[in-house]
Amino acid sequence: MDTPAVPEEQSILQRGLEAFAELGYDRASARELARRLGVSHNFINDRYGSKAAFWRAVVDHALGSQLALLTEADPAADAAERLRRLMADFYRSAVETPLVGRIMVDEFSRDSERLDYLYERYIAPLMQRLLPDVESLVTAGRMAPVPADVLFFVVVGPVSGMVEMPLARRLGRPEATSPEQLGATAELLASLVVNGLLATAPESGSPAKA
Repeated sequence: MDTPAVPEEQSILQRGLEAFAELGYDRASARELARRLGVSHNFINDRYGSKAAFWRAVVDHALGSQLALLTEADPAADAAERLRRLMADFYRSAVETPLVGRIMVDEFSRDSERLDYLYERYIAPLMQRLLPDVESLVTAGRMAPVPADVLFFVVVGPVSGMVEMPLARRLGRPEATSPEQLGATAELLASLVVNGLLATAPESGSPAKA
């Protein structure tokens, strides 16, 4: 009897992403993953070593694609403009990997090794890109100090406006949304966030806090 052909690696990782996004880590059993991948029940252990290692491979594949879409900062640009550009890129990249958001929502509320992994591979690098410009704006008195945890959720929250399309359509977004329209939405969201942060600047004459 012929052995079923093993899917391409990219297909395996994409199907894994879909499974983890839909079921969550705990409900995505090795048997269910194998069924969805169309492989034998021991394939994941043989190829990746464990379900946990397969989850990490899936996340690395998805997050690597998303982080690659963030453009390099322009050192000559104004700090507020660099911040806005990074956020717009981030929101636009979320459209390319919408299932990542579901995994994030599921994992952010669990104190686990998977959250540690997400923090190291995704959250910390994003914050390292954001914080220097935020600190520069605070030092210049153009923005009030914002705790890092608050800043993260302020920046990440608007991602829902890019990926939750069924709700967006009910709120008036056109059924057929072009890449140009999504790009414009990303730019608008980024501008609203940055303008809101800048609006927290101390009043004229008040000392800025580092």
